[in-house]
Amino acid sequence: MRHFGHVPPAARKNLFHQEPCEFTAGSPARVLSAALGATLYSPATRPTLADDVLKQARRGVASMVLCLEDSIDDAEVVAAEANLVHQFADLDAHGEEAPLLFVRVREPLQIPDLVHRLGASARLLSGFVLPKFTEERGLPFLEALAGAESASGRRLFAMPVLESPELLHLETRAETLAGIARTVEKYRERILALRLGVTDFCSAYGLRRSPEMTAYDVQIVAGVIGDVVNLLGRADGSGFTITGPVWEYFRLQERMFKPQLRRSPFLEGRAEELRTTLIEHDLDGLLREIELDRANGLLGKTCIHPSHVVPVHALSVVSHEEFSDAQDILRPERDGGGVLRSAYTNKMNEVKPHRAWAERTLLRAEVFGVAAQDIGFVDLLAAGLAG
Repeated sequence: MRHFGHVPPAARKNLFHQEPCEFTAGSPARVLSAALGATLYSPATRPTLADDVLKQARRGVASMVLCLEDSIDDAEVVAAEANLVHQFADLDAHGEEAPLLFVRVREPLQIPDLVHRLGASARLLSGFVLPKFTEERGLPFLEALAGAESASGRRLFAMPVLESPELLHLETRAETLAGIARTVEKYRERILALRLGVTDFCSAYGLRRSPEMTAYDVQIVAGVIGDVVNLLGRADGSGFTITGPVWEYFRLQERMFKPQLRRSPFLEGRAEELRTTLIEHDLDGLLREIELDRANGLLGKTCIHPSHVVPVHALSVVSHEEFSDAQDILRPERDGGGVLRSAYTNKMNEVKPHRAWAERTLLRAEVFGVAAQDIGFVDLLAAGLAG
């Protein structure tokens, strides 16, 4: 699979200076953690789950979480597990390429049980999402994951969700973060990414942000995100990929990019249809939040609606200007440091302070590609929707 792989090759050639790389579930963890992109959640109770997964894959979804936890009623868990096993078998029989698939579980014992029940179709499983992760609650999950991996002979990743009250509350945050850091370091090879459960953070204080507000406008949430990145997202080799929080809204007021969309070459012949699709969704808040995610060291995003996927991926593509700066900073002859004017002559690139940013940017360029010089977000968004 590859990002924008659902876009025809001729269109991709026009969009990208450097196309996104191909990757599989067997690719190195470094690549997969960056390539998660918009991770789409779906309740495991859906009777058409296998078809839904394949439909989303054809639309450019590269990672999905099939949820047995908060998205379903407590009374539905047994039936949801049985449905999950059945749907994985259907997916396996299809033989069509699926996204990276993860299961969000409730209890540690679900991990070995599900891997066993999935049988041969477990080859489609990339790992598990671990809820309300702390040192005390997380260790049993990770031990169960390691046991299931050993028993099945398959590589399985974990994506802990950082959403517990102990992490939110000021008096327990430092101790909780330190415990999480110890735990994920012990199991580093199995940790693909850390996910932020901002909805649970807001719930603890009876809050819910409006569509005009990002997670970073809610100060109590922004403080937790900052502390998580501070300890767990460092660029010195000790950090992990941390993904952006969920955006809860879709199908709002009709306003978005109307003038720019009329100029997009990818709208020719389908202008009105695509423009209507886009402006049905008020994505202003989502777009601001994606930009703030990246500015705060996060990569990828939890998504609960398919309409969020293409905007997340379009804003993850590295611009030609960013790519040019990153390449200049990392040239071997710059190893000694120094300052240089950017190729776009609009900023200073200081080699040593900007090196970690440049390395992260080139990794993002590898998995999401580099836009051609005259290609912007709207072009990428329109092409992604057109498919």
